[in-house]
Formats: sequence, C-alpha cells, structure tokens
Amino acid sequence: MRKLPPLSALRAFEATARHLSMKRAADELSVTPTAISHQIRRLEETLGVTLFERQVRALRLSEAGERLYPVLNTGFDAFAQAVDAIRAPEAQPARQRVTLTAPMGLAARWLVPKLGEFATQHPAVDLRIHASDTVVDLRGGSADLAVRYGELPAASAGLVAEHLFDDAYAPVCHPGLNIRSHDDLAHVPLIHSEWQRTLPQPIGWPLWARAAGIEHVLKIGSGIVLSDDGHAMSAAMAGQGVILANLPLVRDALEAGALVQPFDGPVIRRYAFWAVMPATRLDEGAVRAVWDWLRLAGSRGL
Repeated sequence: MRKLPPLSALRAFEATARHLSMKRAADELSVTPTAISHQIRRLEETLGVTLFERQVRALRLSEAGERLYPVLNTGFDAFAQAVDAIRAPEAQPARQRVTLTAPMGLAARWLVPKLGEFATQHPAVDLRIHASDTVVDLRGGSADLAVRYGELPAASAGLVAEHLFDDAYAPVCHPGLNIRSHDDLAHVPLIHSEWQRTLPQPIGWPLWARAAGIEHVLKIGSGIVLSDDGHAMSAAMAGQGVILANLPLVRDALEAGALVQPFDGPVIRRYAFWAVMPATRLDEGAVRAVWDWLRLAGSRGL
C-alpha cells in the first residue's frame, strides 16, 4: 500500500509552486491563504523538509520543492486528462476562447511550438494566437492579453506587465555558408529586417557593426531587405545570407543545427519581451491560465 501525504496538501503545494503565491493558490482552490499555509506546513512536517524559501513578499522553491513540483504538476495533469477522457460528452466543460496577440517573430518561433504543451495542460481553454507587429489595444476587446516587445509597458493604461525574457541580437546563418570570422561577412549577403529599423531605438547591422568595430568591412547598404524578423529568419535558414537574430527566438534552430552562431560577440541587448493584460481580468480563469503559462515559460529561460 502506498504511503502518500494527504492529497489536499499535495494540491496546495502544487498550486502554490505553480503560482509562487499562496493567495493565487487559495483563489484557484477556493480556500483561504491561511488554509493553504497550513496544508503546506503539514506537508513539510510529513516529509521532513522545507519546500519553500520564504522571502519578503515573495516565495521561492527550495531544492526539495524544485524536485517535487514537476512530478506533482505532471501527475495532476495526467489525472485531469484521464478524467476528461472518460467524462461523458454532455458533461464536458465548454471551452473558453482566449486570444493572445504577439509580434510575428515571437509567435512563430516561441509561442507556436509551445501550443501543444498548453493544450495538454489546459484542455478547457481554446487559445488563439493573433500574430501582428502592430500593438493591439487590449481595452478594445479584439485580444485578451498580449506579449509585447520593448521597454516596460506603462502601468497608467490600466495594464499589468510581467517580464518574460530579454533580447540578445547576434549574427546567425546556415551552417553551409562556412563563416568563421567577421571578415567573412564581407563576402555574403546581409539580411535586413525592416521591423528592426522601426523600433524607437533601431536595431540592425549598422548598430552591430559599430559594436564590433568593423563598419569598414560590412556592405551595410546592400543585401536582402525583408519586412520582419520571421521572413528574414526563413531566408537565413534557406542559406540566403546572414541575419542579425534575436537569439532567444532561434534557440531551437541553433540547438538543432539548422542555424549556427559563427563567432562570439558582440551581442546587442536593448529591450525585453513582456506579458501584458488588463488588471481587471486577472481573476478570469481562462485568461489567467494563459497568463500564468506565459510567466512560467519566461521564467524557465525559454
């Protein structure tokens, strides 16, 4: 017979670890924060370990908590899927649609590959991605929340923002181009993204060339000009030239060997990606599920 801690204590820990907040865990489980605290303390006493490092106005998982959380999270997801699989069709909960707007490059390279993971974790949420480099007014109703690129969005607009990850621009290319040094860049086409040039503080080859001290080497005025990072990335993967890429968005391609970072530095860092939503919608279950999923994905370092 398995000797397990009380299920209520395990649920309290899993929800608190996922939100890193006892209040949010309490809201999810329809209990008080005090009840959550008691359940976690009870679990810690049962296991003989500390699961959280309690800091001023913040929680962090301890080493033991880091080991326990992913196992419980996966287990509860599997349990929920099994229940949904055997539930009668008429008893299935209605799916709630949530629209997330995001820049095209981020949507294609970071969000879309993660949609299967989200659908598995949240089968009751119908998540729609609206890919656009135009900033959508979240108060207009066309989107529920957003990922935005730039400086910290203004809180005065009634929005809340959560940092996901910083940018990091450096040259990348198809491995078949055989680029080994800065000087080799003079002999291959440079791929330019018009979108990078439209930023308040533009990013592009001129900026990188100055940082590398090789303005005299690069043919800045020539090359291939495309409308956005997504199309520029497709051209680079086809071996058409070298792109100044946002490294977090091409990590999968770099790890797979479809693209390479031909040499070290410099790396241009200027802005960040932020999850943004109206403060008035923080308590809406489906929207909050997407919000928490984005925050967790960002905190994992992609």
